Amino acid sequence: MKYILFLTFPLLLLSSATFITPMEYASQLYKNPRGIGCQSCHGEHGEGKIIATYIHKKKKKRFIGPPINNIEFNEFYRVLNQRRRGMPRYFLTTEEIQALYLYLHKNDKKKKNVQ
Repeated sequence: MKYILFLTFPLLLLSSATFITPMEYASQLYKNPRGIGCQSCHGEHGEGKIIATYIHKKKKKRFIGPPINNIEFNEFYRVLNQRRRGMPRYFLTTEEIQALYLYLHKNDKKKKNVQ
């Protein structure tokens, strides 16, 4: 028993030293919430991004990830909890959605109301 404790003690020391700040957590969550990062479709700062261009019925079309840094929290929360127009459903917790929203609004001069 004491050998197990002796072997696990260094792991406990290392685990307590590997914390991250809430903004680091939010940044990592934005870049890879469940295998596909938000920035892949919505841009580095949520400004929106062209995902693909294609030809449909001889017309050039674009599939666009819309801007998400300009919507209120309630709308942001609602959209993240449904699947629509190519947006995958990530099944994020309320705390994860709040972290993502705060990450997108970290440079706002006026604080946003997050419920």
